[in-house]
Amino acid sequence: MPLYEYACKECAHQFEALVRANETPTCPACHATALDRRLSVFAAHTHGNGASDRMAEPGACGACGDPRGPGACSMN
Repeated sequence: MPLYEYACKECAHQFEALVRANETPTCPACHATALDRRLSVFAAHTHGNGASDRMAEPGACGACGDPRGPGACSMN
């Protein structure tokens, strides 16, 4: 069962749902079925060498996949 990210067109609630091929997901906030499936991005943890750990760069935007990171596109 794949895990998908959705945004509700009715109330703009964003959520993740495990969805089977024959199921139609509903918004957990308002129970609407008018949903936009969002582009999912994954997170990866890296282990530094201990000498100079620094913050990891932000991942791709979840709305459009823009490699500049969250908030870089006009969709957010």
